[in-house]
Amino acid sequence: MTPPIVKRYLIAFDKYKWIGLASFGLVLVGSTVVAMQPQPPAIFVANSALTYSGPPVSFSATGSEIQQQGQELSKQVLLSDQIIKAVGTKLGLKPKEIGQNVAIKMPKKSSTGELESAIIELKYQDTDGKQAEEVLQGLMKAMIALSNEINTRRLKSIIQKINERLPEAKKDLQIAEQKLEQYDRTQGPAILAAENGSLLGGITQSQNQQRQIQLVLSGIDTQINSLEQKLGLNVNEAYVSSALSADPILANLRAQIYQVESQMEVLRKDLRPAHPTMVQLRRQKEATETLLQQRATEVVGGVDSTAPLPQTVSAIRAQSNLDPARQQLANQLVALQTQKETLRQQFADQVREEVRLRQEYSLIPNKQLERSRLEQGVALKKAVYDRMQAKLIDARTAEAETVSSLGIARAPIAIKKAQPLQNIPLTLGVGSFMGLLVGGGVIFLLGSLEGTFKTKEDIRNSLKQREVALLGEIPSMPLEEWEQHMLPVIFSVDSPYLEFYEKFRSNLRRIAGHEAKVILVASTGSDEGKTLTAYNLGIASARAGKRTLIIETDLRSPSDCQSLKITLDPDASAEPLRYYSSLSDCIRLVPDVENLYIVPSPGPVRQSAAVLESSEIRRLMEDARQRFDLVILDTNALSLSNDALLIQPYSDGIVLVARPHYTEENVLGEAIDEFMESEMELLGAVINGADIEVSSSLIDTRSTIPYSEAEVASGVSPGANN
Repeated sequence: MTPPIVKRYLIAFDKYKWIGLASFGLVLVGSTVVAMQPQPPAIFVANSALTYSGPPVSFSATGSEIQQQGQELSKQVLLSDQIIKAVGTKLGLKPKEIGQNVAIKMPKKSSTGELESAIIELKYQDTDGKQAEEVLQGLMKAMIALSNEINTRRLKSIIQKINERLPEAKKDLQIAEQKLEQYDRTQGPAILAAENGSLLGGITQSQNQQRQIQLVLSGIDTQINSLEQKLGLNVNEAYVSSALSADPILANLRAQIYQVESQMEVLRKDLRPAHPTMVQLRRQKEATETLLQQRATEVVGGVDSTAPLPQTVSAIRAQSNLDPARQQLANQLVALQTQKETLRQQFADQVREEVRLRQEYSLIPNKQLERSRLEQGVALKKAVYDRMQAKLIDARTAEAETVSSLGIARAPIAIKKAQPLQNIPLTLGVGSFMGLLVGGGVIFLLGSLEGTFKTKEDIRNSLKQREVALLGEIPSMPLEEWEQHMLPVIFSVDSPYLEFYEKFRSNLRRIAGHEAKVILVASTGSDEGKTLTAYNLGIASARAGKRTLIIETDLRSPSDCQSLKITLDPDASAEPLRYYSSLSDCIRLVPDVENLYIVPSPGPVRQSAAVLESSEIRRLMEDARQRFDLVILDTNALSLSNDALLIQPYSDGIVLVARPHYTEENVLGEAIDEFMESEMELLGAVINGADIEVSSSLIDTRSTIPYSEAEVASGVSPGANN
């Protein structure tokens, strides 16, 4: 069995063989031209070598670094346009010619990144050996000069960069030093006090003073309590009594009141209270008492004084009548209270001082860290500045050491290159072989770009991937020359091709069932054999004893009913609706096949879509479903119009016809996907024109009727139809 890829290639070869032969001829002509070329002139190859070198003595690290970098020159740098153009100008050669004939081999690097060799190999070929040596000598000198220039430029760039950055580094160092100095000025004493222990000593001293003050306060409280018990007065009362008792005016007023009271007491026995003398004495007493209260207020400081003033005259007289001994005790009590308040204030001050010292001591670590950070910043800036200064001095020292990193290891020597003799038969043989490959490849490529199925296996695999049932495979039917104007319809019961349509009919009945009476035969494009399939399926059904009707619903093309020996009414295309309204006129009996009927198409007609959607077509379909066992609808190609979709609602299922070398892969896939998405009943597909061998002894050419003239004009191969 021939593999599918071979079949596809043979089909493409049959169609594009002249293009393939033309490609073969072009390649063969090209190889012949190459073989007939004259012997080329002698070629000289000049060889030389450069080596990496450095100064005899190096006193600077910068010079050594530049020399080391100079050993990393790439092939593109050494053969730059600048060097080639300079050498070409000097020797009067074209730079393009030099670039094409020069070759350079750079030393390889080991896994550690070091060069395995210090030699750079150079080659140059030319028809003139002396000129090859001169070109190579010029290239080597230019490369050495370029290396020297690159090293010098790198050194100058280093010095320039250092000079640009040095003022900025110096400024950064000064700013860092100023920050450290300012921080020491503000926070230095505290840090120093913490470091030498004076801050902790201050905290301890404050605590000791607080304890001493508390002891003194305890003794003062004891003395105050003792004096209060002896006097029977608190501190405020003792202060008032002492102040009032010490005032001579109050003592004089108190004596006057006492004298008036004495007179009133003496006269009360003889005089009535309303007596003028008694009234005058009472008034004198009241006036003196008023003066006593005013003076007492003046002595103790008034109502806003911290010491409370007695409210009554008798209380004022009582508190202002201390004897010298009690007055001394009262003064001592007031003095102790004053000392106590002074010590309390001192104690509060010491507590605040301790809190402040402790808080300052707790911040010492942060201050020390901040100062350490500032010191590190100064050290870092100073280190950078010092390194830049050292690098600048080192770079200026390297100015006297900077030379080219390349030197001449081997002078150019030109050697004549051996030229192989041209083998004409071998060249022609290789050209013929390449021509066969190119021609065959062109044929295969053109066949692949068509986008159509090449073999039945391709169609079968596509249907399998989309889970579409394969109802049958129909072979091509060969015809005689005089039969090329008719379709190959199978009339003979002895035709071997009838067996393939019988298999197709039985598979269709098995899948569709007995309820499917109206079958729509469609194809994605023209010349795929749908009409031929519909005719021969109808014949196979009629031979099986089924009352079968073929309805040609392709109203855009002429009918092929003459292949069934049916003559179409010439007036049908003029009035198609009247034609379909008369069932007795439009349904015709096929004369050579029993049980087979056909409704020929009156096409081509205008407004075919309107005719297909008319009530006459609907009545025809309803009547055909009632009267026939199987109704086959032959439609227009899906890629040409939507007529098949208009007639589809009358059917019970769709059968797609595909043909190798005619059916396009993407079109068939899109049609199947559209049927699936629209939930149309796709019963399966049949492959027409399949590559199937049929025994020639069994073929009865009289069992076929020739193609139509339209198919002959379109160049359709046997087994196809419109």
